[in-house]
This record gives sequence, C-alpha cells and structure tokens, in this order.
Amino acid sequence: MLCSTNWKKFLMTGGALLGYAATIPATIAAEAGKEDTVFEEIIVTANKRSESLRSVAGAISAVTGSQLSDMGAESLSDYITTLPGVHFNDYQPGVSEVIIRGVSASTYHEQGQTTVGYYINEIPLNEAGWPIVIPDVDTFDLERVEVLRGPQGSLYGAAALGGLVNYIAKEADPSEFDAAFEASIGSTRNAGEPNYTAKGMFNAPIIEDKLAVRVVALERFDAGFIDNIGTGQDGVNDLSVRGLRGSVVFTPSDKTKISWMTMYQETNLDDATYLTVPTLTRNTVVAEPHETEMLLHSLKIEQDLGFADLTVLGALASKESYIVFDYSTSGYLVAGEPTWSDGFAESDSKHFEARLASKENDSRFSWLVGVSYAESTKDSNDAVYQAGAADYIDANPDLFGGVSGSLVAPNDYISQYVVDQENEDFGIFGEVTFDVTDAISITAGGRYFDASSETQVIIPPSAAFIGSVDAVGTQFGGPESADGFTPKVTVKYQPNDDFMIFARYSEGFRIGGVNPNAGRLPAGTVDAAYAPDNLENYEIGTRFDLMENRLKIDLTAFHLKWSDMQVRLFTPAPFFYSYVVNAGGSEINGLELSAMFRANEVVDFSTNITYLDAEVSEFVPDTFAANGLGGYPEGTTLPGASKWSIANTLNFNFADVALAPRVSISHTYLSSAPVAFGSVTQRGGYHLVDARATLQVQENVEVAFYVENLFDKYGILNAPFGDFYPQPLGSITRPRSIGFKFSWHM
Repeated sequence: MLCSTNWKKFLMTGGALLGYAATIPATIAAEAGKEDTVFEEIIVTANKRSESLRSVAGAISAVTGSQLSDMGAESLSDYITTLPGVHFNDYQPGVSEVIIRGVSASTYHEQGQTTVGYYINEIPLNEAGWPIVIPDVDTFDLERVEVLRGPQGSLYGAAALGGLVNYIAKEADPSEFDAAFEASIGSTRNAGEPNYTAKGMFNAPIIEDKLAVRVVALERFDAGFIDNIGTGQDGVNDLSVRGLRGSVVFTPSDKTKISWMTMYQETNLDDATYLTVPTLTRNTVVAEPHETEMLLHSLKIEQDLGFADLTVLGALASKESYIVFDYSTSGYLVAGEPTWSDGFAESDSKHFEARLASKENDSRFSWLVGVSYAESTKDSNDAVYQAGAADYIDANPDLFGGVSGSLVAPNDYISQYVVDQENEDFGIFGEVTFDVTDAISITAGGRYFDASSETQVIIPPSAAFIGSVDAVGTQFGGPESADGFTPKVTVKYQPNDDFMIFARYSEGFRIGGVNPNAGRLPAGTVDAAYAPDNLENYEIGTRFDLMENRLKIDLTAFHLKWSDMQVRLFTPAPFFYSYVVNAGGSEINGLELSAMFRANEVVDFSTNITYLDAEVSEFVPDTFAANGLGGYPEGTTLPGASKWSIANTLNFNFADVALAPRVSISHTYLSSAPVAFGSVTQRGGYHLVDARATLQVQENVEVAFYVENLFDKYGILNAPFGDFYPQPLGSITRPRSIGFKFSWHM
C-alpha cells in the first residue's frame, strides 16, 4: 500500500532531497554561463530523440566508447555493475541478465520476459515473449551504452519493467576513411592457456558525404579456470566469442538518411561456469557446453518532413541456442550409463516502428507519437538421453508395463518436452512536453499495448524411471493475451544548464505465459499459466554541477510497487523443474548517487553508490518451499537484492609527461544477498580491485597493462540451487587476471 511505512520513509527521503536541492541554484548561479571544458558532453537518445544527458529528466547513465576503452571493458560484466542501481545475474553467456533497482525474483534467468530490455541502435535484442538468447554485445566500436533506470514501458513496451540497456554502435561515416585494430593477451590464475582478443574496424566512403560502409570483426577467448573432476579435464570453461557487424549509411540529401546494419554473434562455452563452492572445481560425468548464435538485420530511414522528423525502422532476427545438462547421477534407467539433457531452442522475430517527433523551435509544446509491432515464433526441445535405454526397456517388459522402448525412449531419449510459441505485440505510444516557463516543463505520455501469445507444450510418451511409464504423453497450452495503457508523467525544473530537479511517475509491464512443466507435476501444484505483472515507479532526482563544472552529482530516490510479480521457482533436486507463480507483490525503495570530480588536470575521481531495500510485501506461495510455510512471508528480501553496491574509480592522467601515462584504479563492492527465495546461500559480500596503466607510444598507438581482481577475491556471483547439495553450486568472480593490450587507430 502507498501509505506503508516504507512509502512514508521514501516521501521523507524525497522531501529531504528536494529541500537540499532547492538550496543549490543560488550556489550555482554565480557559476552559470561558464563553458564546460572539464567533462565531455554526452548526447543520448533515451527519449527517442537526441538530447544532452545533463538535461534528461530521468535516471539515466551513459558510458562512452572512449570510457569503455579506458577501463578495458569488453563485455557487460566488465562495466555494467559500475553504474548506480544496477546488478548483474552473471550466469553464463546467453542467459546472464542485467537487473535494475532489484526488479527480479531470481538470480538465475527469467522464465518469461526479462525485466530489463536490451536494444542496439533502437532495435530490440530480446524478441517478443521469452528470449532464446540475450546477446552480450562486445564494446569494440560502440559509440556508447545507455542504461535507463526505472520502467520504460511508455516508450519501449513490455520487458522493460526495471529499465533498459541501449547499445549505440557506430555507424558508417561517409566523410572520411577510418580504421582501428586492437589485440590483447593475458593470463588468469588456474587457467592452462592464455586469454586473447583480436578486433578490427574499417570504414570507407563510397561516395563522399553520401554513401559509406563500415565493417567490424572480433574474436575473444577467455580461458577456462575451472577443473572438472568427473571428466578429468582442466580449465574446462573456455569461452570464445566471435562477431561481425556491418553498417551502410546513405544520405541522398540533407533531409534523408538511410541506415542498414547487420550483426552476427556466436558464443561457445566448452563447459558450464558453475562450480562447487568454495573450490575451483566442478564434478560432472559429461561436459555441459552451451552454444548461442544470433543474426540481426535492420533498416532505418530518417526523413526531415519540415514540420517534424519521421523515423521508420524494421528488423529481422534469428537466434539459436544449444545447452547440455548432466543428469548421470539422477537415478535414471540404466545404472552407470552417462545421462544428459540436450536443449535446443530457436526463434525468428520481426520488429517494426514508425514515429514522428516535433522539431526544436520556439514553441512551448514538443511532442512525439509512434506505432510499433513485433512478432516472434520460437520452439524448444529439451530431451534426456541415456545410451541403451530403449534396449533396456525391451529387455525388462515387467518393469515398464510391456510398452515398447521405441515408443517411450525413441533413439534412447527417455524424456522430452517440446514448446512451440507465437507472439505478437502491438503498441501506440507518444508523449507531449509543455514548457510552463523557461525553467519548468511537464511531460506526459504513455503506450497502449495489445500483446498476445499462442503456446503449445507437447510431452511425448516417456519412461525416465523404472516403474514410471507414460505411454500416452500429454499436450496442453493455448492463447494468452493482455492489453492496457502504460502511463508516464515527468515534471522538470531546470533554471540553468548546471542545475536540474525532476519528479517522475511511470509504469512497466510484462505479459503472462504458459508454465511448460505444468504437465509434469502433480495436479493442482502448479497453474498451467501465469498472469501479467505490473510495476509502478515513483522517483525524484536532481543533477547539478559545482566548482566551475569540476564536480557533477546525480542523486535519485525511488519507490517501486511491483504487483502480481512473476516469480520463477523450482521443484526440489534432482530435477529442478521450473515454473512461474504470480505473487502478491513487493516494494522496493532506494537511493542512487553518482558523482564525478576533476581535482585538476592530473587527478579525477568518480563514485556510484546505491542503497536498496527490496522486500516482498505480500506472501509468495511455493508448494515446494523447504521452510514448511508453503511459501515466503512479507519482509523476505528479493533474490540478489544487495542493500549496498559501490563502484569507485581513481584516474591519474600525466598528459605532459613522456608517453602520456594514464593510471586507473577501480574498486567495486557488493553486499550480501540471498541467491534465491528461502536460500541460506548468499551472493556478494566482496570487494574487487582492478588496476590499469596505459602509455601513448605514438599519436595513434596505445599499449595498456592491466590486473583484474588484483587481490584474487573469491566472490559468489550466483548459486540459485546452492542449498540442494552438500556444498553450494554457483558461479564466481574470475580469479586474478593480468594482461597486455595493444590499440591502433587511423
């Protein structure tokens, strides 16, 4: 309820923030009008139009391509948790998920739609419905990465319940030739071979100032540091990432721009990343590889119509995933025979959007209106394989009711379930801004959405266990749909370029879906389908610049009310059948602080601090809860919702010294949090320190030396099934890694 104690605390905090912020304009007034030469201005497209980051009335962070390069970041895990309000469920490639403001009920991955949306150059990377693969876009040749905190349903639709990650890849530039190359080599403790990267970019004008192409190619190899006792292999979790990206830009006139982008990325993980805590070993009879693949094509047309700017974009994408889970110790049919699950999944999706945005002029009104449509088809097949199973069934007819092995174990697959799904998502969105005065503006808007899905789950005849025979199989599913309106209202006060305060109300939503495992569980324990959920966001924030723009501060307080939240749960070991229930809800309160300080030309410091209080506000039912309560009571902390997360960076830039050395020391801290509902296993509770030194060998050549996880801290990233075993199974921070990087640009 909005009158709860937590809500009152939030109002008090927001009031204090307003009171403090109100004293700032007088301090800044004397400095207003001074040119900002200390920090570069960052232009973002968070509201589907270009504007300065410091003028956006909302909680947003942006990391530029040069900043990503300076910190040596390559994947999400290298930089995303350095931003305020952001956690990362770092499981393994393709299923790791960004979590914003604690909006998650699992440290695993969501069974339905993600709580955070992922985009590249305005094209969604997570298809309608549940995603087959969540691409982790390499940072090479990115313009920037924007992270929007709080629900983004009004402009971006479903699956942006907690926020949004927006990759901006550089496009082809028809004005000049350009090229870049970088390579690195390094070593990780307990890894038997080196890590390496090789990445290149080439940009070529075809018709000067009219037509150009840009091509990016990359390969990254992260050597495995986990030893698998069961398979007898060391360094088993080798990961290779390969990618290609092409861009074509054609500007036939100064009023028309046509952009094409194609992106391909694949990941190959030789064995799973989870291990036996607190060791560097895992123990499976067979390896558990995971392979993902994505191909994306997109076309964007931008047209100046005089009275407004028209943007039309469309995209086609296909994804594939293959993953193996070892079930050899789970007591299946033939004793001693290796047993594993093959999981195949693929999807094809389409996305279309068209919008009009008013021109910047002297009018007090500005507006944006658009329409979007997305559809996807996807199917998955998870099948448990055990060599010799069909022959064993035929040789022991009394144990299996006389059924044929070819019926219940075709090709030795003793258990299968197949899911086919089609999704559609239609939306009409828009917003209008009215400048009440030169300093005060009000923005109101929203999205009407109409989403639907059709799901069919097929569980063929099976005989996974002796005495447990299903000679008929089952099939269930059907249509699910949801429609409604998602609003957003923002009030902004910005008397000058150095101070701004805002208040916002916004909502986010996810559609419901079918529980694929419902047909495998006892009748009445799990509903066949789960309903949509909704999140309401109340936030108040300020941005201000002090000390001749050498100090920049962002401060935001927020209260979230998550209703009918979709909670992914699991049956007990050894099967861990997953399903989703709709819990009553939760409330999340928090504060986000981001500050940058340039002491002088040599020293600068930045910090991002988040305080988060994320708790269940109504009982979460769980038929299989081990606590004997049938679920989890009010006050239970949401999985992975650490109360404190801190990221600090100290930079030294000696531009006037030979080789212009730069030295960077970064520190992150994540406080402890439960890995799952009802779990005693915790993640977090660790500090990580990285160090990096860069030398400018020539004007266009740099070399860098780095140490990641300097003190070799062993930290648990997640362990959602940790309590089911004598020792927790989980993913951990990468051990100490050292390396060298070479960079060249034209």
